[in-house]
Amino acid sequence: MLAFAAAVLFVIAFIIHVTETSTEAIFSPTSLMLVGLALLALHSGGVGSGWAARGRGRGRRR
Repeated sequence: MLAFAAAVLFVIAFIIHVTETSTEAIFSPTSLMLVGLALLALHSGGVGSGWAARGRGRGRRR
């Protein structure tokens, strides 16, 4: 899910850069790309992937 958010931020940053839209400092293409890279790094690190380490629990023995 974080990779999708990163992709959306990259597209928005690209559109702002290509159209040379005047934006405030927080929405500059560079800052959006840096946030996208941070989200991509979190995704690569496994954050937000939904996988949980589960123990054996107290199930039946076979």
